[in-house]
Amino acid sequence: MRIAVIADTHGILPEKIVPALKSADEIWHLGDFCNLSTLSACVGLGKPFYGVLGNNDFGLDLPISLELNRFGRTFHLIHILPRRLPLADFLLFGHTHVPRDEQVGGCRLLNPGTIGKPNKGSPPSWAWLEVSENGEVSWILNPL
Repeated sequence: MRIAVIADTHGILPEKIVPALKSADEIWHLGDFCNLSTLSACVGLGKPFYGVLGNNDFGLDLPISLELNRFGRTFHLIHILPRRLPLADFLLFGHTHVPRDEQVGGCRLLNPGTIGKPNKGSPPSWAWLEVSENGEVSWILNPL
């Protein structure tokens, strides 16, 4: 299963990544759409879509966090990295606009960076999360 993971679009969904997003089995957005039209564009790609609210998302009908299970692996989606890590194999978050892939105890922290507002020298980016039927997971960062 190939999951396109994006975050912090801040009103921008670059046309050049749309074909890749359409090829995904699912699309996960980790918050800060910043407007309904960006959320609608993501949902309108026609793939199963899961998203969470960011700190700049007002009036959007999305949860603050989500727990998902794929092939026996648990994924917690949230916008801002919590002080206390959830009981999940993977914690996916946005907010910092800086990509991250780090193991902390039993939880792997993943951040795809930002599509809309690069920060701290990091280029705009998004990621592929691949989960095989045997539960193996790979994370591939894609700079724009």
